Amino acid sequence: MQSVDRPGKDNGRDAHGELTWDDARRLAFDCAGPLGPESMPLGEATGRTLAADVVALQEMPHYASSAMDGWTVSGDGPWVLTEAGQPLHSGEASPVVTGGVIPPGAQAVLRVESGRLGTNAAGQVMLMLGEGASPGEPRPGQHIRKSGEESAAGEVLIPAGTTLNPAHIALAAVAGFDQLTVRGKPLVKMLVTGSEVVAARLPAPGQVRDAFGPQLSTVIQMLGGTPGPLVRIGDSYEEWLTALGASEAPMGQWPDVVVTTGGTGRSGADHFRNAVLALGGRLLIDGIAMRPGHPAAMGKLPNGRFVVGLPGNPLAALMALFTVGGPLLAALGHQPIPGISPVPCGTIIDAHRASTRLMPFRWIQDLAAPVDYTGPGMMRGLATADGVMVVPSRGVQPGEPVPAFALPWRPELRPPLAGT
Repeated sequence: MQSVDRPGKDNGRDAHGELTWDDARRLAFDCAGPLGPESMPLGEATGRTLAADVVALQEMPHYASSAMDGWTVSGDGPWVLTEAGQPLHSGEASPVVTGGVIPPGAQAVLRVESGRLGTNAAGQVMLMLGEGASPGEPRPGQHIRKSGEESAAGEVLIPAGTTLNPAHIALAAVAGFDQLTVRGKPLVKMLVTGSEVVAARLPAPGQVRDAFGPQLSTVIQMLGGTPGPLVRIGDSYEEWLTALGASEAPMGQWPDVVVTTGGTGRSGADHFRNAVLALGGRLLIDGIAMRPGHPAAMGKLPNGRFVVGLPGNPLAALMALFTVGGPLLAALGHQPIPGISPVPCGTIIDAHRASTRLMPFRWIQDLAAPVDYTGPGMMRGLATADGVMVVPSRGVQPGEPVPAFALPWRPELRPPLAGT
C-alpha cells in the first residue's frame, strides 16, 4: 500500500502547511488498500462480509429422511412390522424417528398418531391405520424429506459480498462448513497516553479522567475496525518508542493500525512525530486545518502498519478520528469513504480564519443548529448531537446547505419524524 499526494494547489495544504480537511480525509482513504481475505470460525463470522461464495458441498439434505415420528411403509396396509433401517418390500413397515433415514423400498411415512399396532393370525406384529388417520393417508412420498430438496451439490448458498447474519451462519453449518472466508477487517491497537490520566474515581487536581478507554474500542468497531488491545503509557519518549515498536497483539497478530491519544502537539513533551520517525516511519499527515483537532497526524511504519495520532482533548480526538481514522479503516476494510451530505444550517456562523470547523449539531425544526459545550476537551455537546457540520472558513448563512457527516452511533443524517 502506497501513500499518495492529492493533486491540486500546494497538494491541498493551507498557508500554514496543514492539509485541508477535505484533502486530509481523502489522503487517509487513498493511502491504504483493502486487506486480504481471512478464514474465520463460524462462531466469529457474524457481521463479517463474505469474500467467497458458500457452495453446497453435497445435496441438502444429503439423504432422504423422515419428517415425522412413525413408520416407513411400502405398498398398501396393513403392514408387517420389520426391523428399523432394513430395506422394505411391499406390505412391510419399519419404525422411524424424525430425521431418520428412509430405507430402500419405503414409499411414505405414516405418522405415529395415524397408526396402531396389532397382530395377525400368524402372530406377526402388524401396523394398521388408526382412528387418527386422515382419508387417503399415507399418500406416496408423504412426510418424506427428499434428498436435495433444499439444494443441489454445487449450488451457491450464500454469494460473496453478503454481510453474514445468524441465519447465514446456521445455513453454512448445515452445509458442513466449519470456517468461512471473509473480507479482511483492520485490527486496531489503542495507545492511551498521559501521566495525568486516571482510569477510575474522581480525579484530583492535576489529574483527568480517561475519556478514551471507555469509548474508543466501541467507536473503532462502529467505524469498521476490530478493536485490539488498549495500552496505557505515560508521557516519556522512551515509553512511546517501546509501545509503538512492540505493537503485537496478545495472540501474536500484528495490528494493521495503531491509534494513539495525546502527544501530537508541537511542544517538547509531545512525542508522536519523533517516535514515528525514529522507528523508520514517515509522516503522511502532519496537522490539519480544522478546529477542533488540528494537531492530528498520521504515519506509516516500515512494516506497513499505520499510526493515527489523535490530540489529547476528547472532542478534538474524536473529530480527528472521524476525519482520518474513519476513511483509513474504510479503505482497509473494503468500504467506501464515509459519506458527506448537505444539511440546512439553522443560524449564522461567522468566518474563522483559514480553518474548517467541525461543529456538532442538533436538529431543531428541520434545521441543523450547533450545540453548546463543544470546547476541545468537552464531551457534553457531542453526547446530545445528531451529526457534525463541516463549516467552511468563510462561514455560512441561515438556511444555507452545509456539508455534514453522521455520527457512527447515529447513522441517519436526517431530521427526526414529527412526533418522535
